[in-house]
Amino acid sequence: MVEVMTTAKFSGIIEKVVIEKRISYMDAVCWWCETNEMEIEVAAKLLNTVIKGKLEVEAQDLNFLAKGARLPI
Repeated sequence: MVEVMTTAKFSGIIEKVVIEKRISYMDAVCWWCETNEMEIEVAAKLLNTVIKGKLEVEAQDLNFLAKGARLPI
């Protein structure tokens, strides 16, 4: 049976990965996608606004994203 992934379920999984593995949200999303053969673009659509905000902060801290800029997801 195919399991349907909802925004709430996927975001919960990412939160759990961050806590258990003690890694950043960016690393957690990348790790989960690689492990479960999911495209990053698909994962981006499944993230809730709270995690997207945390990803923006991480990207700004790493200078991947200019201060005040927004992620295009």
